Amino acid sequence: MELFTPDFGLVFWMFVAFAVLFLVLYKWGWPVILKSIESRADLIDKGVEYAQNAKEQLEHAREQSDKYLAEARMKQADMLREADKMKTQIIEEARAAAQVEAQKVMDAAKTAIEQERKEAELQFRNEVSSFALDIAAKVVRTQLNDEKEQSRLVGTLLDEMEKQN
Repeated sequence: MELFTPDFGLVFWMFVAFAVLFLVLYKWGWPVILKSIESRADLIDKGVEYAQNAKEQLEHAREQSDKYLAEARMKQADMLREADKMKTQIIEEARAAAQVEAQKVMDAAKTAIEQERKEAELQFRNEVSSFALDIAAKVVRTQLNDEKEQSRLVGTLLDEMEKQN
């Protein structure tokens, strides 16, 4: 049982050793430990502050990126609208140019048809007049065999020319 109940001398020397150890630690150990704890606390505080700053910067960067994305989307939509307008304008210009060209072709065709018709009429008149002259020549030859008839025909023609003038 002696092991479980120490003597007074043992307790005294243990107390003295504890007091010396406590004084040594109080004088030299605790300031170093407290200083390292404070520096560690400062380091942790700085880390928390840095993390908060980083979080704020990240949120600010996220807001800016959202703003830039929205701006880019607006520019993209504007570009698409502008491209659609240009496409419509080009189509309209091409349609107008095609209509102008079609009108030119139709006008040229009408002019060509009119010219062909006039040429055909002229050719027809020439042929009819040629036939009429042939027929008239034959009729006149048969009727103008005598001189009386020739004088009467010349007189009639001169009268007609005077009436026209």
